[in-house]
Amino acid sequence: MSDAFYTQLAVWSQVAGSLVFIVFVIWIWNKYITPAVLASRDRKNAELAEAEKRRDAAADEVQLAQRELTNSASEVETIRARAVADAQAYRARLLVEAETEGQRVVRNAGGELARGRMAARETLREELVAKALEIARNSARDLDADTNRRLVGEVVASLERGSDA
Repeated sequence: MSDAFYTQLAVWSQVAGSLVFIVFVIWIWNKYITPAVLASRDRKNAELAEAEKRRDAAADEVQLAQRELTNSASEVETIRARAVADAQAYRARLLVEAETEGQRVVRNAGGELARGRMAARETLREELVAKALEIARNSARDLDADTNRRLVGEVVASLERGSDA
């Protein structure tokens, strides 16, 4: 067997070895690496799909929150307007009640003033009558009979004039 044969054998053994190696590498690739890559890809795709679902759910929640915020803002305005109207009505009612109560107090004070005046007049009248009686009694002790007759005559005459007039 010649050198050419061995050379050919060496070349073909290298080709066969290379083919076996390539087939082995392809088999290893298909057996272990491709499933791992596919599983990793599927896991990443699932994570991306889940992230997209969460993003879409969050976007829906944001839209819902914005609608609720808009509704809340309009409700706040409605409540504020109602509160202003209620406050104005309450103020008006309080003013009417205060006016009515004030008028009642003034009327009562007027009545009390009139009663106080009458009581003061009565007290003054009683004091004047008491003083007059005291003065008259003191003066009556000092009177003589002629002066007493003259004074009684004047009083009777004034009473007669008062009843004629």
